[in-house]
Amino acid sequence: MADGPSADRVDVELMVEAGDTGERLDAWLARRAATFSRNRYKDLIKQGQVQVGGRTIMEPKYRVNEGETVTLSEPEPEDATPQAEDIPLNVVYEDDDLIVIDKPAGMVVHPAAGNWTGTLVNALLHHCGDSLSGIGGVRRPGIVHRIDKDTSGLLVVAKSDVAHQGLSAQFADHGRTTALERAYSALVWGAPPGLRGTVDAALARSINNRLKIAVVKPESRGARHAVTHWQLQHRYGAQNADAMASLIECRLETGRTHQIRVHMAHLGFPLVGDVDYGAHFRTKVNRLPEEAREKVDGFRRQALHAGLLAFEHPVNGEVMRFESPLPADFAELIEAFELLD
Repeated sequence: MADGPSADRVDVELMVEAGDTGERLDAWLARRAATFSRNRYKDLIKQGQVQVGGRTIMEPKYRVNEGETVTLSEPEPEDATPQAEDIPLNVVYEDDDLIVIDKPAGMVVHPAAGNWTGTLVNALLHHCGDSLSGIGGVRRPGIVHRIDKDTSGLLVVAKSDVAHQGLSAQFADHGRTTALERAYSALVWGAPPGLRGTVDAALARSINNRLKIAVVKPESRGARHAVTHWQLQHRYGAQNADAMASLIECRLETGRTHQIRVHMAHLGFPLVGDVDYGAHFRTKVNRLPEEAREKVDGFRRQALHAGLLAFEHPVNGEVMRFESPLPADFAELIEAFELLD
């Protein structure tokens, strides 16, 4: 059942003019109300938040007519300034200039549409207090890099301006001339050929789905250079090309959104649990023993963990190196695949 108007929404009433007759409702709202994108208005219509002449219309393609009154239950604007929240953090290291966090899967790094609370930034504001104020911008205070919501592992956050500048420079350099290292453990379907390899493939927003990333030609609009180095750790089910899955280590030469996930899927070996880039591999689950199948079915994220982070301290120059063991859910998934050996 569609949600009706609620206390955190504002009713907006508009009249369809003569020249608007025949225009799609979602496009008309995007032009006339002009608060959100057309896609956002499409979602609001499907949620039952739009009425035409007193009737709830749930079809974005509905054609408006002259004289009709359109009532939109529009969400209240959300506060763009992150608020401090008392959320537990796994602090690996902290000093006056920076803090290293072992982020759990399921936590978003910084606030954005749909995730204004419960993020790492909200937790850091509570933990660090005023020391994050003004560093790197209001919405992303102290953030110099990030990992996906459903990826677990290590992140470093700046607590001072000098640390923010120094760490940002190292991440921009991608470790070419600095001590920066980032390594991820990834469990992928199948068996990548050989013991190691490199994926050098440009990435950009997918033209079919702006929430996804796709491999594109380097000259494509919005293309960004992306390089991932991978090394085999173990094959499960067979120690050859017939293996059911493989544990690999991925090292980033660049840091693009969803880079490892898209690059491995591009090779034909998507991450276990990745519903965005590996959903077509779900049929492999049916070939697993019951215990392993149950573990995979219960694993609700991509099998990716940022287990190694090294960098040069931006203030004292010391090379700092941190390692994080696989979290319990990932370790249990590995144990299930070990049953195949």
